[in-house]
Amino acid sequence: MKIEQIHHVAYRCKDAKRTVEWYNKMLNMDFVLAIAEDHVPSTHEPDPYMHIFMDAGNGNVLAFFELPTKPEMDRDRNTPVWVQHIAFKVKDRETLIQFKDHLEANGVEVLGVTDHSIFHSIYFFDPNGHRVELACPDPEEEALLQKLDSVKWEMLEEWSKTKKAPKHAEWLHAKELNKA
Repeated sequence: MKIEQIHHVAYRCKDAKRTVEWYNKMLNMDFVLAIAEDHVPSTHEPDPYMHIFMDAGNGNVLAFFELPTKPEMDRDRNTPVWVQHIAFKVKDRETLIQFKDHLEANGVEVLGVTDHSIFHSIYFFDPNGHRVELACPDPEEEALLQKLDSVKWEMLEEWSKTKKAPKHAEWLHAKELNKA
């Protein structure tokens, strides 16, 4: 028994039409499907909604719910804004820079390119306030991932005991954090 893949990931949105248009224009995602009901199928609760689905590539689907009868959406105020995000992989650094330029030309504030050693990322917010990351692999990704794989259990065990960042993979962000 094993999970095959993510079927879809769902978030809330403020305006379904605006969300579809933004993801189509900014990230070139196709609008796949819309479902709307007056009752929630799983709970049978009366609550009208619009559920939209966007093609995130390679069989991945990003979905959103617009819930007009609920209080205005907000984020978890006890979690820093950088933690909860949606990350999408792009082919290479050239594509990442093209997206960065495209987003900025369309008025989206972009943070990065951030060097994570194994990959490089840009960050920005969608019109609903969700943080989005685009990441491209580093040319040395495979070797670096093997290096990380060899210490993952030791790191997890140390973290579990101390709640302090283990130094096994400190090299990962050394350049980005000017520790190199």
